[in-house]
Parts: sequence; C-alpha cells; structure tokens
Amino acid sequence: MDIALILSTLIVAGLGVVLVYSATRSKLAAAGINSHYFLTRQAAYVVVGGLFMIVLATLDYRWLEHASAVLYVAMILALVAMFSGIGSSALGATRWVQLGPVQVQPSAFATLVLIVTVATFCARRPEGLARNDVLKVLALAAAPILLVVKQPDLGSGIVMAVVLLVMLVIAGIPNRYLLLLVLLAVTGAFAVIHLKLLKDYQLNRITAVFHVGKNLQSTGYNVGQSVAAIGSGGSWGTGLFHGSQTNLAYVPEQQTDFIFSALGEQLGFVGAAGVLALLGVLSWRLLRSAQLARDAFGRLLAAGCFTLVAFSVFENAGMAMGIMPVAGIPLPFLSYGGSATVAFFSAIGIALSVQLRAQR
Repeated sequence: MDIALILSTLIVAGLGVVLVYSATRSKLAAAGINSHYFLTRQAAYVVVGGLFMIVLATLDYRWLEHASAVLYVAMILALVAMFSGIGSSALGATRWVQLGPVQVQPSAFATLVLIVTVATFCARRPEGLARNDVLKVLALAAAPILLVVKQPDLGSGIVMAVVLLVMLVIAGIPNRYLLLLVLLAVTGAFAVIHLKLLKDYQLNRITAVFHVGKNLQSTGYNVGQSVAAIGSGGSWGTGLFHGSQTNLAYVPEQQTDFIFSALGEQLGFVGAAGVLALLGVLSWRLLRSAQLARDAFGRLLAAGCFTLVAFSVFENAGMAMGIMPVAGIPLPFLSYGGSATVAFFSAIGIALSVQLRAQR
C-alpha cells in the first residue's frame, strides 16, 4: 500500500472538513440555520468517498477496461438528461440531479469516465495512434466535453480537455498531430473569446485575470475579496475560526470555489504552503503509480488521475490568488461538494489499484 498517498489524501480531506465549517458557520448562524449543516454533510461526503477509494483499490483496475463502453454510454445519457427536465438548476447552470436528500453532479464523474474511455482506446493500439485513431478518440471525447460546457460548466470542460491532451501525449501521439492539436486549441480559444460565443459572465471571469485590482465592485469582486482574505493572513494566519474576512462572509462561494482563501487567511502563508506541499506529495504519488504500472492501460489510467488532481489544484489555487482565470474548478478534497469529493477519492482508488498490481 502507498502509505504516503493514503495519508496525504486523508489529512487534506480532514482539513477540508474543518475549513468548510470555518467558512460557513458564521453565515449559517446569522441566517438562523444550524451552523454544523455543511460540516456534517462534508464529513459524510469524505466517508463515502473513502469507501469508494477502498473498493476501487481492492478491485483489479482492469475491470474498467471491460466496462468502459457501458460507463461511456451511461455518462452520455446522464449528461443528456440534464437538458430533459430532470436536472436541477442553480446560479444559471443545470448540473445536478436530485436523488433523495442529495444532489449528484454527473459532470464531476464525467472526467473519470473519459479517463477510462481514452485509456481503453489507446491501450488497445500498442503500435501507436494513426491519424484515424486520433480522429476517433477526439470524437469520443468531444461528445461529453461539449455536453458539459453546454450546461454550462466551462471549468469541468477545460479539465477534461487538459486530461485528454496529457493522456494522448502519454499514449504516444505523433508530434505533428500534437502540435496541430495545440494550434487548433489556441486558435479555437481566441475565436471563442473574440466571437463572444461564451456567456458574458464566463467571458468576464476569463478576462478578469488580466485586470486584477480593477472592477472590484463588479467582475473582479470575487477575486478581489479572495486576494484580500489571503493577504490578511500574513505569514502565520489569524488562526482557525478567527479570520474576519471569512467570518463576515466577504468572499462569495468561499466553501466551494474559493476555499483556498479561507485556508490562506486562517493558516497564513506557512499553512497554505504546507497544504499545497501535501497536495504535491499526493500528485507525485499518483504520477508514481503511472510509472509503476504493469501495462499501458494502467499507465494511462494513473496518468489521467494525476492530471485531474494536479491541474485542479493548480487552477483553483491560482484562481483564488488572482493569477488564473475563474473557472469554477473545485480544490481537490478541500472544496465543499459531494460529487467532486467522491470523484477525487475514486481517482485515488484507481491509482492505488494500479500500484497494488504493479508486480508482473
């Protein structure tokens, strides 16, 4: 068992429960709601996620290759169902399905299914990816990515695109095709921005990174408050439950998208750097799983899980500090949310399964 991977995951997840509580207790108390509401729910999500991790680590990861087609079809149907009237809407987006007392976000699991699908497709072509193979895998990935972006959930769509690109590199895509894909991606991004194909708030979030410190009462408000909270923490922080920016709920959506601001304010630079170091260890062990894999399928699975976690950390922390666009990507194991928490734990479980079966 990879003790470093397991311990770093559990420590960060436990700290996430505490930070979610610190970011929500004052706001809930002021509204006359039980201040432990988010605490108990996030703790339950961590327990459920831990169970998923244990089950997936115990099972041989190669069963995913045989189930990839079923998982892919189920993912497409779940994403299409968001537009059929059964999806729940919030903040202008339709991303959730209500299942009893909990909401499930299919897009949170779509990236995992995409990892399994791409790994299966590429592993069955040990001689390498020809032009037709590249077109086929791009078509397979385009369907879920476009459905996720349509919800709209631009952040998850970006994560899926980055994961796809890294997995194609690991699979050995020819350099000329890789260069062409990068050029097409850059050209497409410029076209989307200049042709205003995104919604106004999405465009404002992306371009706000170039205007940090401006428009603090409008498009730059969230990032401005997040940067102020992190800055107020100084080197050692104000201490848990003592941050004024957090206690007075100055940072919108702090328990989800901007949980890093609560970390920076209360634990300071030293605490935030320590947590990022733990997430770095976690990412390193995921990458190590890919290096130890006994076959191409396991290597691609672990590489996809590594990219999912590492890029999410980089984007979310950078977003909270104003150096990356606001994309609504959760901070792994720290942001509030059941679907995202379970999905990240599942990624750890898959990587553990690959490691446990690394011996030939």
